[in-house]
Formats: sequence, structure tokens, C-alpha cells
Amino acid sequence: MSADLAPPEAPTGAPAPLAEPFDRAAFSAATGASAAQLADLDRFLALLTERNAQLNLVGPSALAAFWLRHAYDSAQLPTLAPEALTWADLGAGAGFPGLVLAILLKGRPGAHVHLIESTAKRCRFLEEVCAELDLPATVHNVRAEDLELKVDVVTARAVAPLVKLLGYAWPYLCRGATGLFFKGQDVEAELKAATRYWKFHARLIQSLSSPQGRIVQLKRISRVRPG
Repeated sequence: MSADLAPPEAPTGAPAPLAEPFDRAAFSAATGASAAQLADLDRFLALLTERNAQLNLVGPSALAAFWLRHAYDSAQLPTLAPEALTWADLGAGAGFPGLVLAILLKGRPGAHVHLIESTAKRCRFLEEVCAELDLPATVHNVRAEDLELKVDVVTARAVAPLVKLLGYAWPYLCRGATGLFFKGQDVEAELKAATRYWKFHARLIQSLSSPQGRIVQLKRISRVRPG
């Protein structure tokens, strides 16, 4: 493994981490989102709020923290891979980061986000949002490791420890995708555990939405051969 376990880097050219309270106006100022993008995010939040009571998509605190912990957290990714057009979000859940990515990439020629989720009720919600907002996205109701797609970037948030997550992401990584995975303060331990089974180059990037958050950028990955 070649891994950067030094203090995480701040994203190049990005603003410093932002403190709460953080609302719609703060998101707009931090990201430069267009009026159309903000309108789509407003509708996404409204649908999430409406459907959450029946589908239990997110915890109660997630709605109150939407603009910082979810929208802004997700919006970091395009700044880390500005040329990327095709994305796969593993365990897409309630749409973070995948639906936010699709909203931000909407209208960009060639852009497409694959939302991969094994739970049917979550897929129905994702499909509803994609249809209403006319997003450049496809929902796949399958297990992540059972789908073979060639994409520029594969991402995931709160899915599994890295050693398991790399197994889920392998069908995408082995086809040339860069990995951008959200992790917390235990990321160094997860990286070390993963080296028993994987060889890779890793770079740690400080999250802008949380002092404890990290984004792991993975490239040049291969399996460790037994023995």
C-alpha cells in the first residue's frame, strides 16, 4: 500500500471548513450554486421531508442538518474530481451524495450518476426524485458488487468499513474508477485493516463539512494474493 496517513489535506482551492449554523444561503455562498440548482435542492428536501415519515429514510436530525451535513457534504465531491462526468454512488440510501451530485451535474453534457441501492423502498424514493427533477441519473435496485459499470468515480457514504467497502467497489475500481469515500476520524485504522486484503494508493482529504470527516481518494488498487 502507498497511503498518506499524515494530517489530511484541505481540498485545493476550496474554502475553509464552515461552522454551523449553516443554511440555504450559506450553501449558496459556499458553493456558488445556481438558482436552478438551489430550486432542485429545495424540492429534494421537500420530498425527503414528505416521504420520510412513511419510509424512514433518514433520522430526524438529518432534515434539520440538510444544508451542511448532507447537501454541502455531498457537494464537496465535484471539486475533487472536476473532470469526472460519470459517477456511481454505492448504497445511495436517501440520495447522499448521489442525488446532490446529479443536481449539480444537471445540464452538463455527458454527465450521469448511477444510484445503486439494494432496498426497494429507498429506490422508489430515489426514482421519484430523479423523475420529478429530471435528473441525469439511473437508479439500480441491486447489490453494489453485483453491478458492473465503467464510471469515472465511485463513491459511498456510511456504507461499510473500508475493508468491506472496497469489495463492493471493486467492480468499478478495477475498470479504472477513482474512489472517493466519506469516512470519519477512525479512517487510519480502516486503511490499515484494508491492507491485509488490498494494495492501493490513498490520499486523505479533510472534509469541509465536519472537522472529524475525511474523504479517502483511492487509486491503483489490486487484491493482495493469499500467502
